[in-house]
Amino acid sequence: MSRDERRRIVVLRDGPYVVYGRIPLRRKRKIVSADNDSLTWETGDAIETEDTYVLCRCGRSGSKPFCDGTHAVIGFDGTETADVRPYEELQHVHDGVGISAQRVGELCIHAAFCIGRTRPIAEMLADSADSDVRSNIMGRIDHCPSGSYSYALHRGGEPIEPDLPQAISVLEEENGLASALWVTGDVPVFRADGQPLQTRNRTTLCRCGHSSNKPFCDGTHRKIDFRDEENTSADDLEGRRR
Repeated sequence: MSRDERRRIVVLRDGPYVVYGRIPLRRKRKIVSADNDSLTWETGDAIETEDTYVLCRCGRSGSKPFCDGTHAVIGFDGTETADVRPYEELQHVHDGVGISAQRVGELCIHAAFCIGRTRPIAEMLADSADSDVRSNIMGRIDHCPSGSYSYALHRGGEPIEPDLPQAISVLEEENGLASALWVTGDVPVFRADGQPLQTRNRTTLCRCGHSSNKPFCDGTHRKIDFRDEENTSADDLEGRRR
C-alpha cells in the first residue's frame, strides 16, 4: 500500500487514538488580537514520531500529546456518542449573495473565527453582496478547524475547502489553553467498533477527555480550562491508589 493508503486514525475503546502511516504531527497556535479576537493559526514545531504512534484521549497523560496508559488507571470512559450521519444530512444552510454557508453545530469547538469582533457570519451574510464582506466570510470559514462551517458559491454547489496537508495538529488557543487535535487532509478516522467516520478535510478530535460528542471535540476544553502543563502520570496515579 502507498503511504496515503496506510494513513489512518483508529479510536481504541476507552483508550487512545492510534495513528498509522507516519502522519506528520505538529503544533499550531491560535493568533488573537489584543481583545482576544481570533485571527489565524500559526504553525509551530514538528513533533517527532514513529511510523505508528498513540495520542492521549483521556486528557490525563503525563506525556501529552502522547498516551502513557493513564486511561487504564483512571478508568476512562471514552464512549463515542457523535452522530455518524454525514455532514450533508446534518448541515443547516444559510444563503447570501454569491455564497452559501453550511453549518453543523455539533462539530463546533468554539474557536470563535465565525463570531468576529462585531458580527457573526450568520449576520454578515445579509451584506454579502459587498465583495469585501463576502471575502471576510470566506476567510473566517477557511480558518474554522473543525469544518463546522463550510461554504459554496451557491446553494447545492461544490463546497470550497482550503488546501490542507495530511497532518495532525495539536492546537493551542488563547492564553495557553490546550485545545483539540486538528486532523486535516482527508485522513480517515475509524471508531472503536471499526466503523469509519465520514472522511473530511477538517476534523477536530477531543483530547481533554470530557467532550459530550466523542470522539469529536465540542469545546469542553474551554469550560474546564484544559492545560497541557497540568500533567499527571500513570505512575503518579497508581501511587495514589496504593
